[in-house]
Amino acid sequence: MKPKIYLFTLFLTGILYAQENESIQTDRPDQTETPALTPLKMLQVETGFSAKKTNNDASSFVLPSVLWKYGISDNFELRLITEFANNKSYSTRTSGMNPVLIGFKAKIIEENGIIPQTSIIGHLALPNVSSTKFKLDYLAPQFRFAIQHTLTEKIALSYNLGSEWDGFTAEPSFIYSLATGYSITEKVETYVEIFGFAPQNQKSNHNFDGGFTYLVSNNAMIDVSGGIGLTENAPKYYFALGFSFRI
Repeated sequence: MKPKIYLFTLFLTGILYAQENESIQTDRPDQTETPALTPLKMLQVETGFSAKKTNNDASSFVLPSVLWKYGISDNFELRLITEFANNKSYSTRTSGMNPVLIGFKAKIIEENGIIPQTSIIGHLALPNVSSTKFKLDYLAPQFRFAIQHTLTEKIALSYNLGSEWDGFTAEPSFIYSLATGYSITEKVETYVEIFGFAPQNQKSNHNFDGGFTYLVSNNAMIDVSGGIGLTENAPKYYFALGFSFRI
């Protein structure tokens, strides 16, 4: 079989296989990651572009952020996160690749009545796998529990709890998020969310955001979202666009 024909056949097989699964579920655009896993032997790619205003003199752009996920089994997926960032602070601009994160998501509990669907997500930021100006001093682990309750056919309540390290100090930052999702139609969903970070020895910052997703097909989704800071030390606002697909 010729290489082009083989690749086309492989791609078509992936699409047909994907159609047998439920509609794509993504970890974006909200900060609350879903407990749902990528289906077995499928590759899911979640890309996004975002702009964030930290204060009057600082802003950052991610162009793009890409989350690569692959289903190893029904209960486990591998994850890789790559981001290209452009940061501005006063008159200084810095751009390059943020440290690459490798990780996993593992199912803990299936939803059953009042018992929520629960998974654990873990990542490790690699200090030297980045552009020179974005290198870390240490390995930077992250983990969170992703939990979801189905309240009705149209409404779901999701929340995350966990911690992360910045790669420069040994002090953790505790993280939380709480989101309510609503299905407007079979293809359009919306959500509102609060989330925040609580460094061990610094003031916590809290944020509010919301957005929409549109299911292009069973295996593709686009999203738009935006948020504001609720405390003085939180970013002023952010805006993001994204596209996700699986094969």
